[in-house]
Order: sequence, then structure tokens, then C-alpha cells
Amino acid sequence: VQLQASGGGLVQAGGSLRLSCEASGNIFSVNFMGWYRQAPGKQRELVAGITSGGYTSYADSVKGRCTISRDNAKNTVYLQMNNLKSDDTAVYYCNAYSDNISTSYWGRGTQVTVSS
Repeated sequence: VQLQASGGGLVQAGGSLRLSCEASGNIFSVNFMGWYRQAPGKQRELVAGITSGGYTSYADSVKGRCTISRDNAKNTVYLQMNNLKSDDTAVYYCNAYSDNISTSYWGRGTQVTVSS
């Protein structure tokens, strides 16, 4: 599975961004897709995830501000981020997980910078 992430950038606090992650390859094995982020000096953390059945989950820090969705026809997962804060500044990584073969795939990160 290959993941191509895009949509990062520089935005002012209170602004919005939409991240996209297009999956290709053996995507039929993927049960879960999510967005993680890693800020300087911090551990990578799960921001939001969506299962193949459409169940979504969010980190407490982004609940109410972020929405994860998927377009199965385009094999793409989106992360809509609103009311961005400086604490959201991080490199965001797309992840796909296949439960059948216990394998996790990562895309290249995309930088999100929120200026205050």
C-alpha cells in the first residue's frame, strides 16, 4: 500500500486546512486509515481515524474542530481541520493499517504550521 499525503501549509490561527491521503496498491487489505501528527520534541500521536466500516475516532484535542472522511471511489481519506491553533503545528502523517496481515503503512509527512 502506498500513501500520498497532501494539503499541508501555513495558516493563521483560526483558519482551516484540508489534508488528503490517496491510497494505492493492495488497499483491499486495509481496515483502518488515520492521521497522526508529530510536533518537534513530542511523540507521534493519533489525530483521527476511520475504519473500513466508517467508524471514526478523534483525539480529545481536536474533537469538534476536525472531521475525518473517506471517498472510497477515489481511495482517499480527508482530514478537515477548522479553528486551527498553534498547538496543531506539526508534521502530519497518513497511516493505513491492515489487520489481516498486521501491517502498518505510512505516507510521507506533510507540514502544518499555524501562526498565532
